[in-house]
Amino acid sequence: MSDGPRAIVAAHGDLAEGLVSAVARVAGAEAAARLMPFSNASLGGAELANAMRQALASSGARVVFTDLPAGSCTIAARRMARELPGLAVVCGANLPMLLAFVMAQPHGPDTLALAVERGRSGIVVAEAGARVD
Repeated sequence: MSDGPRAIVAAHGDLAEGLVSAVARVAGAEAAARLMPFSNASLGGAELANAMRQALASSGARVVFTDLPAGSCTIAARRMARELPGLAVVCGANLPMLLAFVMAQPHGPDTLALAVERGRSGIVVAEAGARVD
């Protein structure tokens, strides 16, 4: 079904690898193959932009999911979006969002909107009795 990654999941530390691994456990290896994990570990700003540029070129991905709206991965992805018209950058990636993205068939113009909505609706307070001090 997939000829390669449709999207890069860019995050701090090992988070991207963990999210893609979770997609594989829930939806299968073929679905997870639509995502390429990308870490900012040990990369400065220029190195991060260059590494992301290379990842985009090698994968052909046209979407970058990032963990934080103002994090270094997002800053690098937004730079790439200025260089590569049509590249989408989606911030706040979570498991429901990524599952909706990889499972969407066909993969069309509403896929990102659906993935973002699933990501938002996946955030709930299941038990409200705990104290958070």
